Amino acid sequence: MAQIIPIRDLKDTTAISEKCKAAREPIFITKNGYGDMVLMSMEVYNAMFAEIRLSRELKEAEDELEGGRGLTLEEFSAKLREKYEL
Repeated sequence: MAQIIPIRDLKDTTAISEKCKAAREPIFITKNGYGDMVLMSMEVYNAMFAEIRLSRELKEAEDELEGGRGLTLEEFSAKLREKYEL
């Protein structure tokens, strides 16, 4: 479940750091009762960014296939064999 904490709690940086690492998901920071920021550990950030990057690459590959620019398995295998002299 998402954690939501007020901005005043950011004063205790050690506790916030520990909370971010333990949460394994973003923590939402409010200011005057409204959403203001999102904090997360580097581990969570890197995992999210890797997932976003993979999604973009998959979308590009799908677009290439739909546009007729993709390779068949045989063509791809032949290129690999040629490149690595297999």
